[in-house]
Amino acid sequence: MILGIKNVNLVSHQLDGEVVSCNKNSVCNLQIVDTTGSYQFPAMLRLNISKAHAFIMVYSVTSRQSLEELRPTWENILEIKGSMENVSLMLVGNKCDETDARELTAKEGEEQVRQWSSHFMETSAKTNYKVKELFQGLLSLDKDRNMTIVQAESDRQRGSRHSLKHSSSEE
Repeated sequence: MILGIKNVNLVSHQLDGEVVSCNKNSVCNLQIVDTTGSYQFPAMLRLNISKAHAFIMVYSVTSRQSLEELRPTWENILEIKGSMENVSLMLVGNKCDETDARELTAKEGEEQVRQWSSHFMETSAKTNYKVKELFQGLLSLDKDRNMTIVQAESDRQRGSRHSLKHSSSEE
């Protein structure tokens, strides 16, 4: 589930709906719920949080307010899930390519994740900087699901979609 304010969302539609191998005996459908900051229906948000296995919370490094606005959402996740012990959560500072407009440092993001018991990285959806690594990192946080994101050669040439593939030591 991707949570964040408007205009800082990642290019999540590239991976939404992919069928992936979760382990040797099962497959999973990667369903991405991208709220893009729209919380008009609190009951739906609570339902999505209760069903989600992993969360990406996105803020803009060019807006201190965008990080502050994530706190109530983090509190909702904590309340609904009970603890952060079994929750995969990645805090993402997006728009890291906009260095002149930056209001938040990477260090400030790292300080926030220590408080929230989560993980952190910076990305740029505009330049596609570390977007693939973000999703791969989130998937690797869940030890029960050993999945990797791969890009087919034909897709690399076109610069399009990534797909997911099971990764194991046998490959």
